[in-house]
Amino acid sequence: MSKLYIVPTPIGNLEDMTFRAIRVLKEVDLVLAEDTRTSKFLFNHFEITTPLRSYHMHNEHKVVNSIVEQIAQAENGFALISDAGTPAISDPGFLLVRECIANDLELETLPGATAFVPALVNSGFPCDKFHFEGFLPQKKGRQKRWGELAEFAETLVLYESPYRIVKLLNEVKDILGEDTQVSLSRELSKKFEENLRGTPKELLEKFRSKEPKGEFVVVIRKKEK
Repeated sequence: MSKLYIVPTPIGNLEDMTFRAIRVLKEVDLVLAEDTRTSKFLFNHFEITTPLRSYHMHNEHKVVNSIVEQIAQAENGFALISDAGTPAISDPGFLLVRECIANDLELETLPGATAFVPALVNSGFPCDKFHFEGFLPQKKGRQKRWGELAEFAETLVLYESPYRIVKLLNEVKDILGEDTQVSLSRELSKKFEENLRGTPKELLEKFRSKEPKGEFVVVIRKKEK
């Protein structure tokens, strides 16, 4: 069966793994994983014995063509997973999906976990229309992109690391305004899930006494013009 399965994995709580995802990962010939060490924990928990192979942002350009050739010959297809969430959403996957389509290989994408959806809904901000940005450029092009985002009317959703969250909040304050409303979500679905809401200044004050930890989903409510 010449098919690639895109399989979401839990963003924290293993109870969010679906029965269908477990079945697919057990049935395919090979699973491509962002980090095989992380995936082995998941596999051991659900008693999945399918072979794993690394597929990540540092090697995807080099191996994508050979993987497509192997998928074409696979009896039960391949599956692609990331460390957490849905592949290709701020994670490797787009290149492989595109090449499979170009080579007329069948794709099947399973629905499942992704971090920004619960964070967006939990923010209490309008979510009938929103813009998902993912990670901003770390250096080159960052200010230019902020200038573009400032023109968007929709709720904005970004990802940010604990090492740059203070910088991002200062940028929100300076570019979008001090009274901009922000919702920060971290450790989603885990024991210590935390959701913080307030202006950039209020949130920055919290981090003066408490060091930021964990990856953040940042939801920004744009001011009505």
